[in-house]
Amino acid sequence: MLQQSLSKKLLTSVLSVYFLLTFVVTCGQVIAEYVNTKDYIRDELATLQKTFSRSLTRAIWELNTKQTITTAEGLLAIPMIEGIIVRDDSGEIISQLGRSLDIHKLYSQQLVQEEVILEDAKSGLFGYTFPLIFEFSGRATQVGDVTLFSSREVVFSRIMVSIYFLIGNAMIKTTFLIILFLMAFRKLLTDPLAQLTDQIENLELDELEGEHIEIETDEHNELKVMEKSFNRLIDKVVQYRKELELAQKELIISNEKLDQHNVQLEQDVARKTSNLSQAMMDLQQQKYELEKQKIVLTDEIDLRRSTELELLTKQTELERYVEELSLAQERLLGTEKMAALGGLVAGITHDINTPIGIGVTAISFLQERLNQIDVAYKEKTLSPKVLENFINDAKQSTSLLTTNLDRASELIASFKQIAVDQASEAVRTINFKDYINEVIRSLHPQLKKTAHSIKLACPEDLILNLPAGAISQIFTNLIMNSLIHGFEGKNNGIIDINIASNETDLIINYKDNGNGVTSEQLEKLFNPFFTTKRDQGGSGLGTHIMLNLVKQTLSGSIEATSNTGEGLSYVIKFPKNMQKPLPIFNQD
Repeated sequence: MLQQSLSKKLLTSVLSVYFLLTFVVTCGQVIAEYVNTKDYIRDELATLQKTFSRSLTRAIWELNTKQTITTAEGLLAIPMIEGIIVRDDSGEIISQLGRSLDIHKLYSQQLVQEEVILEDAKSGLFGYTFPLIFEFSGRATQVGDVTLFSSREVVFSRIMVSIYFLIGNAMIKTTFLIILFLMAFRKLLTDPLAQLTDQIENLELDELEGEHIEIETDEHNELKVMEKSFNRLIDKVVQYRKELELAQKELIISNEKLDQHNVQLEQDVARKTSNLSQAMMDLQQQKYELEKQKIVLTDEIDLRRSTELELLTKQTELERYVEELSLAQERLLGTEKMAALGGLVAGITHDINTPIGIGVTAISFLQERLNQIDVAYKEKTLSPKVLENFINDAKQSTSLLTTNLDRASELIASFKQIAVDQASEAVRTINFKDYINEVIRSLHPQLKKTAHSIKLACPEDLILNLPAGAISQIFTNLIMNSLIHGFEGKNNGIIDINIASNETDLIINYKDNGNGVTSEQLEKLFNPFFTTKRDQGGSGLGTHIMLNLVKQTLSGSIEATSNTGEGLSYVIKFPKNMQKPLPIFNQD
């Protein structure tokens, strides 16, 4: 009995990686939801300034403490506000309601002159302080300040439904994936292997002629290849057995002939001289030698049979090891590709949040101004000055909204094409320079954290027909290797990408001014699993994937040169246009 099923082991490995990835992604989504909601509440607190600052300012200016407290209580009734502190022009607290921080510890007796954001990690409170300015006769006077507080409990209350949805979604997908993998592994691996094992165990070694194993599958996979190899081995054993039986028959015939010859010699003994007797003794000696050789030949036959059985066992084990290594290599390559795509998704999501957040803020502000205009119109207090201010604010808001939505649209379109290309090997027509710029733009989340720069020199009208996914994967691996390995310890790295072409080929010269590699490392650069950051999670498959993409997908060549401290250079050369489209695999 097997101590551990191969399919179970493979399934456990695959699901372990999926569980870990799902957990990390879900945690990232929860954190992002928390941060976005917290920023949105801060923006709402800032918006409340425009709504209530005028009434608070007038109440403090007129020394109407009751009106000030009433307004503060009204603000506290808003669900997202946990506390409020109102101070006059001398720094004295007029009203302090709800949860709050020690205002004197934060500002002493000084009034804030501009908007200030507060946050206390220990209590979970965060707030927003803004001055109260009263304008009279064209002169602005600060009459006090107001501090609004909210808390992380408010943030959690808003995102709790989203958290439940994310967790439920992850559990449903995980359950479906487990069922799908169990069915696939049972159909494609466990059942065929069990069938093959049962047939092998039921084979009779003494009756191998006409006996063959057969796996019930229509697919020409590794198990089918193993079936044909094993059947050919059985045929060879049967053939060897027939040859041995034929040799044994010939030996028996030879012995019979020898016996007849001995009888004839015995009949001639009486008629021959003593010399013939000596000849008879010689013949007896020859018979003894032949029998001895027969014994030796029988021992050799037994030894050969034992050796053939051992070779058969070793061949089966070797074929199984080769299959396991092939599956492991394919899984590692797929994991590396999906990891790169996952990093691209995380980075572009963070970049899209910024213009979307600005758009939401602009819409909120415009809605507030519309409400104010509506109130002024209904109360017949709408003046040309107020209308002019509203029009200016509306133009600024719509301009800000249009700019940031266009930015988000560009990021999404760029990410969509790059993500589709990295998951596909389809051949399509592209403007090479524009496409490389899209790849660089998709890596902006990693580049913007550094002071490194990329210089691209490429003809504007270079139109090519090739697998865009391979180009995206190659340049992504090149740039990420420079950022992670080449520019380690450097602040201002420079990447130069020069693209040229002749009548048939495209030539890419890629160079960075990073740390470079040693001659020993350069010899192993394209080897699978070779990495200088094994202890930091490096897989060592980046340059190996590039080599396969250039040679197999693009039918080209790649060379690397480097000296320690002088950067790393690549020269990539491949045909400009593919002669026939590559097969397109379903990426669902």
